[in-house]
Amino acid sequence: MNLDTYPLNQLAARVGTPFFLLDAEILRGNLRRLNALAAGPRVVARYAMKANSVRQVLELVCEAGLWIDAVSGNEVLRAMRAGFPGGTEPPRIMLTADVFRDNALDVLQQHHILPNLGSPGMIRQLAATGYYGPVAVRANPGFGHGHVQACDTGGPSSKHGVWHEDLEQLRQTAAAAGLTIVALHAHIGTGPEPREFDQNMRKLVDFFEAILPGFPDASAVNFGGGIPHPYRPDQPAYDLSWYRPVLEDAVVRLARAAGRPIRVEIEPGRYAVAGMAALVCRVHDIKTTRANAKGPGYRFVMVDAGFCDLVRPAMYGAYHHISVVGAGASRTPEPLVVAGPLCESGDVFTRDENELLVPRLLPRPEPGDLLVLHDAGAYGSAMSSNYVSLGRVPQVMWDAGRATLISRRENLDDVVRAECEEPLV
Repeated sequence: MNLDTYPLNQLAARVGTPFFLLDAEILRGNLRRLNALAAGPRVVARYAMKANSVRQVLELVCEAGLWIDAVSGNEVLRAMRAGFPGGTEPPRIMLTADVFRDNALDVLQQHHILPNLGSPGMIRQLAATGYYGPVAVRANPGFGHGHVQACDTGGPSSKHGVWHEDLEQLRQTAAAAGLTIVALHAHIGTGPEPREFDQNMRKLVDFFEAILPGFPDASAVNFGGGIPHPYRPDQPAYDLSWYRPVLEDAVVRLARAAGRPIRVEIEPGRYAVAGMAALVCRVHDIKTTRANAKGPGYRFVMVDAGFCDLVRPAMYGAYHHISVVGAGASRTPEPLVVAGPLCESGDVFTRDENELLVPRLLPRPEPGDLLVLHDAGAYGSAMSSNYVSLGRVPQVMWDAGRATLISRRENLDDVVRAECEEPLV
């Protein structure tokens, strides 16, 4: 996002800080690139809506023609409100889960949504509800790695999917329960290096080619998401042309292995939305600590955004590029730690995956300046919370030179709305 494009101070005056700023045209451009990647009759792109599920984003995804991967019953309902149809032929919405909770089973049955099963016991739960429709199965192929160690998406230490050596038993259990396995799925993550992604996808083609003959009713294979996004300014962008030959190869090889045409699906989330939004906050103070026997001193930039707004740095040391907008923006960069307002020592935006402070070279801002955390469109607002009874922050959509408030700042009534006192026993 080119910050010169947006009237940040004017927007901050209107909605207050912090707030998320989303750029619709950046999203449209990413969706066009994904459609080009998935061009052809046998490749489909699903949007992993857990990355960003605000209605206006979903409507643009629907307009672009992508399908949906949801991970809860409510996500299914939100997708349908944004225009995605239910039904399994074709399954425009798929519900992927390792555990059914809340309304998931009811939503599956009422709206004929394809369930993607990540745990063997889910077959028992489906059978208990009288479900006898098609299912997908998420496999753990025994390998995989997210963009950081905490994002473990495949292998012995990953909770996701059915271990590959247990798939045959699961197939037999599904058949006995009257369930037809129509799709296979795996998500093995990005990997720490950009080119590691397409290498891992080639390994996944090999994996599916080997197991597909054992699933005679499967008509689709889903390779999950994980297309890399460059969070650091010096990090090279992943070229989607590297991935296209992998998909073309998969279409041919999987059809040959199965003896029938196979639909190949991809499931990007972060790639579509990470770079289309930023978290804009305000600097309230600059303070310092001094070195002593415990360690070095630091200069802290105190801002009004916290991990209740953007949790990725606190959760696993994720990097977000930071810009200063205001009086201090032209100063010579110096090592600064950017920290939020929460009563938690982990409420720091400049830290690493080992939970250590990592001062960032930034121009020292003045109190009142704006500070922008870039690439906050994926797992930003979607993972925000009401910790310490703070309301979730507003979201502003910028489209063709116009700003629209698409979600307002929550107030105390919103925070306590679900509280009640109902006798149970």
